[in-house]
Amino acid sequence: MKRIIKLLGIVSLTLLLFAGCSTGKTSEKSESEDKINDEITLYIVRHGKTMLNTTDRVQGWSDAVLTEAGEEVVSAAGKGMKEINFQSAYSSDSGRAIQTANLILKESENSSKLKVETDPRLREFNFGMYEGDLNHTMWGDIAKKNGITIEEFMKKMTPQFFADNVAELDKEKNTEGNNWPAEDYQTVTKRLTDSLDDIVKNESKKSGSGNVLIVSHGLSISSLLDTLFEDFKMPEGGLKNASVAEIKVADGQYELVNFNDISYIEKGQQ
Repeated sequence: MKRIIKLLGIVSLTLLLFAGCSTGKTSEKSESEDKINDEITLYIVRHGKTMLNTTDRVQGWSDAVLTEAGEEVVSAAGKGMKEINFQSAYSSDSGRAIQTANLILKESENSSKLKVETDPRLREFNFGMYEGDLNHTMWGDIAKKNGITIEEFMKKMTPQFFADNVAELDKEKNTEGNNWPAEDYQTVTKRLTDSLDDIVKNESKKSGSGNVLIVSHGLSISSLLDTLFEDFKMPEGGLKNASVAEIKVADGQYELVNFNDISYIEKGQQ
């Protein structure tokens, strides 16, 4: 485990010290202590397949709508998750993520009326001057920079290796400052973990426990898991569209239950 939610840990320690200084009388747990000890489950979903995905185009801060087939797969995932009672729903502010979140909620038995809260910190990487270019062009440039083949790059690729290489290459392309600069790994993971920590804190205040839907993007989710969990390894080819990563948060710690899970899609297609 790489990280804990610092604020929750500090509050827990404060409560324990307070208990140790008491007169010895047994008292009921405070409402805030109950919330800290309860469990929140995060269902982090990659958006459905888009028109730019099908044309092998780089899609970070640039955006495209889901394809018809992409909508069908997301709706299937929603049907597979329909019995999960979500207390809140979040997505990046990219249209494809918002569209995915709304399609999932539409199938829900208990959460269909939830309003999706958007957060730009949940966006995909910004790929700078590579936005809208062919993926193979970007991959080829990274491979050439490192003296390896594209095939070797795909096997070697980690979120940090990918992001840092794109950021360095973008500096050479974006000499006139005509585009937002590509983000390096530290920049991406800082905004993602800040967003996740804020979501957990907000949801803990609401009920102390419950289920939360979060829709983000393939490399962003992979980077988030890579930062939080030492044993995470990004699957070759990346996370599948509409796949789910499940994280449980209890006692101020994150626990990865599974990732790249397509069982909800399969359940909804039955």
